[in-house]
Amino acid sequence: MGAADVVPGVSGGTIAFITGIYQTLLASIKSVNPSNIKLIYQQGFKAFWQAVNGNFLLALLLGIVTSILSLARVISYLLEQHPLLIWSFFFGLIVASALHVGKQIKHWRWSYVLILMVGVVLAVAITELKPSELSGSPWVVFAAGSIAICAMILPGVSGSFLLVLMGLYGPILTAVKELNLVIIACFAAGCGVGLLSFAHLLSWLLARFYYATMSLLTGFLLGSLNLVWPWKQTLSTYTNSKGKELALEQVNRWPTDYALLTQQSAQTLSCITMAVLGVVLVLALELVSSKNTKAS
Repeated sequence: MGAADVVPGVSGGTIAFITGIYQTLLASIKSVNPSNIKLIYQQGFKAFWQAVNGNFLLALLLGIVTSILSLARVISYLLEQHPLLIWSFFFGLIVASALHVGKQIKHWRWSYVLILMVGVVLAVAITELKPSELSGSPWVVFAAGSIAICAMILPGVSGSFLLVLMGLYGPILTAVKELNLVIIACFAAGCGVGLLSFAHLLSWLLARFYYATMSLLTGFLLGSLNLVWPWKQTLSTYTNSKGKELALEQVNRWPTDYALLTQQSAQTLSCITMAVLGVVLVLALELVSSKNTKAS
């Protein structure tokens, strides 16, 4: 989940869903509430820890933090040096993830198809937004964290991409790489507040409108493919506050058109191989998850 959350366009929630821990994740987050916190004073810390599924949350948090700290530099390097191959891999991940989430709907109805299309349209509309650039002040970073974390636990919605739209993806990633504890603490606090609030809403939707919610999430996944399509032509750029030139407007191209228009190799075969690898990885995770579920 940590590796996925570092990448714009890929959701940690997708990974949680594929590996079969999504419902446990939401239930555990939701259990961190005032009534369970009171258990610390009434029955001791052990009772509180058991009530909130502390072992699960701690293991998950340590895994996410370790992955983010260790992969932030690697992913930044790969996205800069081998963008076509990396985005192709992410494309394959999301295609397989959309199929996995869609399979949860046992009986399709026209209403579910309509909701799926709404999800696709919303996701595509979000990916077509042009990035802004907010200040990196502590309060802005706190607010950004509370918004981004809601997307990070939703399959198909990328919290990192929302940070890109707010112009804060670079500053947050830089803070992680440079261990800027003030920015990291503000962002983490915002994530905590947003996570505890949003988990209740999402749990309520899944409990009462499971198939409709799954349809919407499948649509989000399919729509997000617009963002991670590897072959993009940059039409215009802008310079951020640090003087770095970034893409402002991009359009998706077919590999042959990309090679012709950009005068760069489309690496079509290699990209297809990476996309297939992404699909295979999701299928492997799904297989391992199903075996663990049966064993338990």
